[in-house]
Amino acid sequence: MSENSQFRFGAATGVGSMPGGDAREAAKTVTGTFEDFPFLPELPARGPGADMIGRTAGLLVELYARVEPSGWRLGDRPGRDTKRARSWLGEDLDALEEFTQEYEGPLKVQAVGPWTLAANLELRNGEAVLSDPGACRDLAASLAEGLRLHLDEVRRRIPGARLVLQLDEPSLTAVLRGQVKSASGYRTHRAVDRQIVEATLRDAMGVHDGPVVVHSCAPDVPFALLRRAGAAAVSFDFSLLTERDDDAIGEAVEAGTRLFTGVVPGTEGPLSDPAGSVMGVRTLWRRLGLSPGLLAEAVTVTPACGLAGASPGYARTALAHCVRAARSLADNPE
Repeated sequence: MSENSQFRFGAATGVGSMPGGDAREAAKTVTGTFEDFPFLPELPARGPGADMIGRTAGLLVELYARVEPSGWRLGDRPGRDTKRARSWLGEDLDALEEFTQEYEGPLKVQAVGPWTLAANLELRNGEAVLSDPGACRDLAASLAEGLRLHLDEVRRRIPGARLVLQLDEPSLTAVLRGQVKSASGYRTHRAVDRQIVEATLRDAMGVHDGPVVVHSCAPDVPFALLRRAGAAAVSFDFSLLTERDDDAIGEAVEAGTRLFTGVVPGTEGPLSDPAGSVMGVRTLWRRLGLSPGLLAEAVTVTPACGLAGASPGYARTALAHCVRAARSLADNPE
């Protein structure tokens, strides 16, 4: 954590997903908007294999998944769905490499974390991997190796980048609370012990020698658990915070954990002025009694969640708005 606390994050970035299916256009938009903190865009509109679960399933080592009517399911060998996922990822990396020539600075890449993957990937019997502790361990190990190889590939293509790994964990709270439904829908899978959840996340984060961000746009993000597991930053939908989160957020900031505050709506609609978008962040700071001077050092401004469901025009506007809102926060912290 000491090294990560010295890492220079950008003031604004995106969450991951973008609308449309043109990898070059998405990479051009992202690198043009976030000159000091771009990210690898994800384009789920292309179909299975470009979606969040399928994309990460394509990274797995010695485990393979295919699309069934109910979702992604583990299989015995790599099929066309795995090959498609890997092909699209390669296309996205080609595009990002093209637009980051000579780039030096932080660069974010995203993948689904071990618990959301276990909650959404099926075993051969149709139940979630989450239902089998042994299968969860195997999946986490396969994911860790896949992430290591993926990060190596990005470093090779963009050698000047200082990589930030984002693990997407929108199902994490449901896993902790025993709210993930079984295949029948009539029951839920047992809650996973918090120590096991934390240890598995720590192992996943351990594959990267740089900072790891954990993202969830679900309510009740477990800030303290993520901080203990080693997250350098937590990415969340700011509108879902309640005062119950205050203590955990205050402790996280004081411990050097960065907040990726999702303050710009991810869906179509009018945007407030940049200062208005971060007004809630300033209010939170005052409520916690934190120094306004810490704001720029502790906060990265993002959309509330991915932008896959937005129009291309709104996505471009929302990302640019994040940059302006971050500038407002830095210029006028009070």
